[in-house]
Amino acid sequence: MTEKVTTLYQAIGGDPVVRALTHRFYELMDRLPEASNVRAVHPPSLEGSEEKFYEYMTGYLGGPPLYTDKRGHPRLRSRHFVAEIGPVERNEWLLCFRRALDETISSQELRDLIWAPVERLAYHMQNKAPDDKEQP
Repeated sequence: MTEKVTTLYQAIGGDPVVRALTHRFYELMDRLPEASNVRAVHPPSLEGSEEKFYEYMTGYLGGPPLYTDKRGHPRLRSRHFVAEIGPVERNEWLLCFRRALDETISSQELRDLIWAPVERLAYHMQNKAPDDKEQP
C-alpha cells in the first residue's frame, strides 16, 4: 500500500501561489506606512529579497529546494544579522506576511498551518533588544 503525501506547497496550489504570496508580501512592505521600519532595513530595490524569499518559501512549504540548491543552507538568523530586527520590525514583517497570506491562500486551515511556524521563526529572527520607547 502506498500513501500519497501532499505537501503544503501542493495543497496551496504550488508555484503560482507561492509567487503570489511572496510578491504580495513585498508589495505590502513597500506600500504600507505601518511597515516603514521593516522596509527601511531592506535594500532600495526589493527585487532580490523577493526572489530569495520565493525560493526559500518554495522549499519550506515542501516544493523544490530552490533556495538550498542555489545558496546552500538558509542560515536565516546569521544571514539577517546585517539588519537590525527588533520587535517593531518583527511585528511589521508579520503584519505584511499575515495580510499576504490571508489574501493569497483561501483555506483558513492551510493558512493556520503556515502561520504558526512562520510566526515562531519571525520571533527567532529578532536580533535587537527593544528600546525603552518601543512597545513590545
